[in-house]
Amino acid sequence: MDEYIARANIDHYLDLLHNADIPSQNRAMINKLLLEEEDKLGQSLAQLEFADAKAAVCRARADRQRRLMDSFEPGTDDWVTAERLLVNFESLAQFVEGYCHQMRRRVAGNRI
Repeated sequence: MDEYIARANIDHYLDLLHNADIPSQNRAMINKLLLEEEDKLGQSLAQLEFADAKAAVCRARADRQRRLMDSFEPGTDDWVTAERLLVNFESLAQFVEGYCHQMRRRVAGNRI
């Protein structure tokens, strides 16, 4: 049950982080809460698979946003908004990828 709640919290925090209008102080707090929830899930292979799946979703969202931005004329309001969201999505993807790398090291360390 605790694992289910932690995963639901992680999903919730990731959804919050997709909003580009979150002030940096709030973003930092959400990142902290996200890491705390991820740490609750421990060093298991299942957690790594979960994190990898979330990273894939984040990468896909950034790729989709990049294609959308490319469809707008550079410098237009739509392009500027799309670029801001792309920066946000790419930042989130990098954050989740970093966590995946940490989890891979932990899982590899546990197999020794």
